[in-house]
Amino acid sequence: MNFDLTEEQLEIKRAVKEFCDKEFDPELALELDRKEEFPMELYKRAAKLGFTSMVFPEEYEGQGYGILETCLVVEEMCRADSSLGVAITSGTFGSELILKHGTEGQKEKYLPPICRGDFISSFAVTEPGRGSDITRMDTVAIKYGEDWWINGTKTFITNAPIADFIIVLCQTDTKVRPTYRGETLFVIDKGTYGLQVSKLVNKMGIRCSVTGEVSLSDVKVTDWNIVGELNRGFYHSMEFFDMTRVGVAAQAVGIAQGSFEIAFKYAKKREAFGQPIIQFQLIGCGLSEIATKIEAARLLTYKAAWLIDQGKMDPMVTSMAKLYASKAAMEATDLAIQTLGGYGYIGEYKVEKYHRDAKITEIYEGTSEIQKLTILRYLLQRY
Repeated sequence: MNFDLTEEQLEIKRAVKEFCDKEFDPELALELDRKEEFPMELYKRAAKLGFTSMVFPEEYEGQGYGILETCLVVEEMCRADSSLGVAITSGTFGSELILKHGTEGQKEKYLPPICRGDFISSFAVTEPGRGSDITRMDTVAIKYGEDWWINGTKTFITNAPIADFIIVLCQTDTKVRPTYRGETLFVIDKGTYGLQVSKLVNKMGIRCSVTGEVSLSDVKVTDWNIVGELNRGFYHSMEFFDMTRVGVAAQAVGIAQGSFEIAFKYAKKREAFGQPIIQFQLIGCGLSEIATKIEAARLLTYKAAWLIDQGKMDPMVTSMAKLYASKAAMEATDLAIQTLGGYGYIGEYKVEKYHRDAKITEIYEGTSEIQKLTILRYLLQRY
């Protein structure tokens, strides 16, 4: 069992760190956080270097790597800046569904622009009245002749206000039981008649990653727009989330690591009562414990990603990775604020932003409670 990253993987980490050191201007990050604005120019520059398309094949202008390499990019960017990192690495959110289940026509239309950074994608699942429950959709697609007519509302949708296309989960069979056997995915282009998007503002964290509400009023599409199989949208979506949870875990690891490093450096320099505060056991040992939890979260995340790349995806492990890493991120960022004291409460020192950004990792892609239930379900199956 080899825990070492390959030289190529280490080079990816070095390249991303170099990019972040050069491009992630702290003042710009604070400004975009205040404005809740997506870092479009940064996203395009990252895309040109291939950092946003690691998992996409070269035939679509991607890099041809795996989920583990994607996690390395996500971790390193979120380590450098939690909000910029999440925004940039989430620009392709949902487009993996096109890669996995789309027709060749859909892949040719959407994937090369995604890989070049010309397009941003979105995946609309969550509904106002249902939250984490996606076993039934209030958004309904009904077929009349050759056309599908879609009506409904989605909320808390990543990238929706800036997306060039949105993949939407709809109920296409309202009579089947259980109801999730009648759900279908549709891809809808920006500007389609009846598609309206509004931006959600005043978010607690990840303010550079824009979030919106999607309204669909008599949106007309055809069979061409179906992603994957008719009435298999629930299964396609669950498989997608089983994979993307690892990306959220990588976000959490990067956020935890970045905030820890700020706190550790501060504790070595800050003096009180004639000595660096890291020498006080409550502070030094607290940092030691957090460093241990971050490393445990990293290893669990890497294992979950490696299993996917080996064709052995384990939903229990991906849920464990997200559950543990998100909790470690919350603990690490909280400790970082406490270590910096009053300075930790000020935006200039970044750790309060890391803390605000860490919280979402316990919520999206399935809450921590959902992860626990998923883990329990697989434990009951296996034992």
